[in-house]
Amino acid sequence: MISPVDTLLVVFCTALVMLMTPALGLFFGGMVRRKNVLATFQGCFILLGAVALQWLVVGHGLAFGRGAAGGWIGVPGGAMLGFSFAPDADFAATIPQPVFLLFELTVAVFAAALISGAVVERVRFGPMTVFILGWTTLVYDPVAHWVWAPDGWLKKLGVHDFAGGLVVHATAGVAALCCALILGKRRGLDSENLHPHNLTLTAIGSGLLWFGWIGLNTAHAWKVSPSMIAALAATILGGGAGMIAWSLIEQLQKGKVTLLGTCTGAVAGLVGVSPAAGYVTPLGASAIGLVVSALCYAAVAAKRRLSYDDSLDVFGVHGVGGVAGLLAVGLLADPAIDAEVVGLFQGNADLIAVQFVGAGVVVAYTFVVTAGLLIAVDRLLGLRASPEDEELGLDLAEHGQRGYILGEGERLGA
Repeated sequence: MISPVDTLLVVFCTALVMLMTPALGLFFGGMVRRKNVLATFQGCFILLGAVALQWLVVGHGLAFGRGAAGGWIGVPGGAMLGFSFAPDADFAATIPQPVFLLFELTVAVFAAALISGAVVERVRFGPMTVFILGWTTLVYDPVAHWVWAPDGWLKKLGVHDFAGGLVVHATAGVAALCCALILGKRRGLDSENLHPHNLTLTAIGSGLLWFGWIGLNTAHAWKVSPSMIAALAATILGGGAGMIAWSLIEQLQKGKVTLLGTCTGAVAGLVGVSPAAGYVTPLGASAIGLVVSALCYAAVAAKRRLSYDDSLDVFGVHGVGGVAGLLAVGLLADPAIDAEVVGLFQGNADLIAVQFVGAGVVVAYTFVVTAGLLIAVDRLLGLRASPEDEELGLDLAEHGQRGYILGEGERLGA
């Protein structure tokens, strides 16, 4: 039976998660050079249209349609091609099925948008959008089915990912690493000043992301319940703990706490608690935020030694944070919140082993399929911008506009 309260909860959360994609554009846009700010925002924003249409036609069916081939993939068609007010007892029994699918549409858009942060300032707009659509179809949708659909083979195995640490963040993070490795470094990375041009935009974006994250995590309870309340607490406390951990490390290492570090730490904490949000206590969520943020800090620092150019640290924050958070479920899941999900610290050693299997399978699948798709799109359409366009800036080269009107005597490429 449909519950008005539960339905309104998910409708409101859908609006919050929809906000996360333009918020991500602001977050990323402030961290690039000013000649690429519009291109960076556009790379995220366009996906609210492109991935939404993909989801309408095939995505929702592949991810949440009745399964085929032993829980490996859903069948396209069904609820969004027609219209039904009825709930689907297999997913969210107290809300209309279209509300469930529209919420998951906004989650799919956000996951796709994350990838763009790894390759900003060096990819062409059209081919990258084509790649993202292919990635959503071949990677995100199948993994969502494996982990979240009732007949998904990883769900049947016992993998628990409450709000997307594996489905959203690990897949996007691993895809981002793959893109960075295959497409190569930005022009001038080792010789030019590539510092963020407007951290005010990044700060605004991070605040809006945190606000939207409340919807991302709480809606995955699908009703007013102990898991929903736990997810709300985890979102606030996990993000806050991540912010503090990153800031403390910066203070110890650099003697200063930076705004960029504070924002990045909050996001790292939010990534870490997402898979565990509806399974852990507030204390557990805080511990996850602290530890995952520290791990992400180490991963971002290691990027310089490993010499790959993940422009905005999507792998270091979302890939590493998503996998770490998923494993934390196996340690800290508390039966007082969900009696069916019990972690190692509560006496169940099986869950952590299953979480490792799920993480390994998804990481390997994502990397292999992303690499193949990336190479194919690059050869057919050419993903990398020309050296001349990189020097000019993708705002003008790709979109014919610029984000700022420069003062007299200022250099265009700054």
